[in-house]
Amino acid sequence: MREIVLDTETTGFDAYNGDRIVEIGAIELIGHMPTTNVFHEYIDPERSMPDEAFQVHGLGDDFLRGKPKFAEIGQKFLDFVGDAKLVIHNAAFDMKFLNAELKRMNLRELPFSQALDTLDIARRKFPGSPASLDALCRRFGIDNSSRTLHGALLDSEILAEVYLELIGGRQPDFALSSTTAQNIKSGDTSAWTPSPRPNALPSRLSDTEKQAHDSFVAGLGEKTLWSN
Repeated sequence: MREIVLDTETTGFDAYNGDRIVEIGAIELIGHMPTTNVFHEYIDPERSMPDEAFQVHGLGDDFLRGKPKFAEIGQKFLDFVGDAKLVIHNAAFDMKFLNAELKRMNLRELPFSQALDTLDIARRKFPGSPASLDALCRRFGIDNSSRTLHGALLDSEILAEVYLELIGGRQPDFALSSTTAQNIKSGDTSAWTPSPRPNALPSRLSDTEKQAHDSFVAGLGEKTLWSN
């Protein structure tokens, strides 16, 4: 089963009255295992950045100037996503923005049925408790110390760990065989080849954020396969 854990950053809250996407980060899971297949783009919103949004994600006009416009990456994004289930925290927000951008380009819009909302899962699983990404990290003991600002790629990686906790950690239906798991754990990966990674890490990430990213695939993979 292929899933895409996804997050966006935007210029504001109104997708149909001038606000635009400025960053998309998405990581691929196969059978609840992370691969090295990542989609990540900073996007020129073709408008100025409001200060309120800049305070959230730190993506300013100077940084975004010269980055590709959504029209240049929209089809590539759709090709990456395909028909995979989209795992998103507060899915209504991101899906609204993605479909607004896709509609402007006359590209295929994403059906809401394709999205799995981890915010909704958390609220149903823990009624009355805080369900923000930070709150769920605290609940599950997930290290989010590198999340000094919102960032679509790092937030997707954190969300992937939260998602696995929400659905009960290792899933027997999708686990690798014990032989394959043991081979990977011992360092023999000849029987398992991850998908190629198309995008390098963005240069604006701090050393701490880069270290968090570098440890993500190995750490999440080990957790999925071998945690009780």
